[in-house]
Amino acid sequence: MSALKTEKERGGGQSRSLVPRQWIERWRIYHPVEEHKLDSIADLLRTEDVILDLEVVSKTQLFEEIGQHMEGMHGMPQAWIVLSLSRREQVGSTGLGEGVAIPHARIKDLYRIQLAYVRLKSPLPFAAPDGKPVSDIFVLLVPKEATEAHLGILAEATRMFSNQRFRERLHLCKQPLEVKQLFTTWSLLE
Repeated sequence: MSALKTEKERGGGQSRSLVPRQWIERWRIYHPVEEHKLDSIADLLRTEDVILDLEVVSKTQLFEEIGQHMEGMHGMPQAWIVLSLSRREQVGSTGLGEGVAIPHARIKDLYRIQLAYVRLKSPLPFAAPDGKPVSDIFVLLVPKEATEAHLGILAEATRMFSNQRFRERLHLCKQPLEVKQLFTTWSLLE
């Protein structure tokens, strides 16, 4: 199933429409006990989107590989992914430091958040604040409308990757399923 909206879904008819933000806000006011829960990384990251020991020599090649993966697995046009991630990176580096980068972008016609974790075989310069090259790449692709979810996942990913024990355990994972399980149980490491 493609992660992109179809014409039918964008235009009307029997569509998979997103819940309007106004409705969610109104719902919160009338039902303050029952908060709208945003999806977590553990809910959104799929085992098939964990790529270990990828060999690339540049950010451009990395973004092309990510785009190729997203196109093959989720039907997202590679060119859109590469262009969106590259444009975001031109605004400022998404390198956090400690060998971690979180490239992220808004993608037109995407109807659900797509995540990927990529561990590079050899670290790559990424203009991180500490000057260290990056080997842990957490990719976040969001629909244009997903502002609150986008910021929530960025914050969660930043907390995760700021945790030294999490990063150490992540580097010990040999299989995608182990990585997925670590993302699911990371809060136990805090």
